[in-house]
Amino acid sequence: MSTLNKIKFVSLIPICFLLSACYSTEQQVSTNKNLLNDTLFTEHRVPSEREVFQLDAKIKTQLDVYFRGATPSLSQTQTLLKFLVDNGESSLSYQSGANLTASEAYFDLNANCLSLSILSFSLAEHLGFESQFQRVHIPEYWDQTLGYSLLTGHVNLVITESNFARNRTRTSAVSLYTAPKSLTIDFDPNSRQQKFPTSNITKQRILAMFYSNRGAIHMINGEHDFAYNYFKAAINIDEHYSGAWGNLGVLYRIVNQHQLAEQTYQQALALNVDNKTVMGNMALLYRLTERAHLADSIESKLSAERKDNPYYQIVLGNEALEANNLSLALRHFNRARRLDTKLHSSYFGIAKVHYYRGNLEQAQKYLSQAYKLSEFNHDRKRYQNKLQWLQTVAKN
Repeated sequence: MSTLNKIKFVSLIPICFLLSACYSTEQQVSTNKNLLNDTLFTEHRVPSEREVFQLDAKIKTQLDVYFRGATPSLSQTQTLLKFLVDNGESSLSYQSGANLTASEAYFDLNANCLSLSILSFSLAEHLGFESQFQRVHIPEYWDQTLGYSLLTGHVNLVITESNFARNRTRTSAVSLYTAPKSLTIDFDPNSRQQKFPTSNITKQRILAMFYSNRGAIHMINGEHDFAYNYFKAAINIDEHYSGAWGNLGVLYRIVNQHQLAEQTYQQALALNVDNKTVMGNMALLYRLTERAHLADSIESKLSAERKDNPYYQIVLGNEALEANNLSLALRHFNRARRLDTKLHSSYFGIAKVHYYRGNLEQAQKYLSQAYKLSEFNHDRKRYQNKLQWLQTVAKN
């Protein structure tokens, strides 16, 4: 049996890593809102668009004091936003509090990248600048949370001086047109360095991503009623967002609505035929409903397309660890390391294999390498704590 059928894929789009890598192929096809089945779940309120993007009065007062009531320049604003980039959580942190509104993120910079980008948008808007969200076309990336493999994506924000701001700074002696100045706010250092291609996305799509993220976290935590209401809100704000339909399909499968789940997956694929997340979940559904030949076809296709993706190898390595297949796990982690020698997660995986085999010296060696390669504070702290614990165990 293919290992793929054991992986529970969920699409998240917290703007430090977006959804599936093929979202640019989404089609503006008709959607079937009848797939939203309110009878299966209890209704719960979700925050409105205004509540997600709004800055509270305290934040606005702080901004006004900071700029002393004057129209800020783009360079001044860049200084403020650089503080967010330097102090925000530049990694994927899918904790319940990570998907925050603009005001919440302002007071807790340990939010995920989507929340920090929403905050940056709201700050720029308050200061009189125009903003454009962008989808960054990065390779597929996964994160592990409570047994789920979360396929994620990345977005950033371009901030530009508005015509109003430029006109206010132009004197009567100036007759030449000056092109608007702009800056890009990106909370992922790898994206900033590698300069991946981008495409514009709407504010409504960002809000749909926010709702879909929150729904996914509720689903992972077993809070199905809340999850449904967030997925429904994502679809209502942007019915052509394939990721929200795909996540809704996962929820239907979890509550044993298999036919409804399959129809919802088909809707997601109609919007984006290349949505690999949905393909993987469809394969899982086929296995659950005893259609292994259909699952085999999908899994073979996905495996061939992803075999050279180091993040995918890490997913398979972690899955093999859960199945206590240490030899297979080691092969996957070593393959990931060969594909990209700078990924700390592969070294961490190798360290776990050696630990389970009782080879503490090798476990410590690879854990040290994972620590050296990690960039973010939460990873470094995690590896440091494990290293200290290993050293204590080794002495005893």
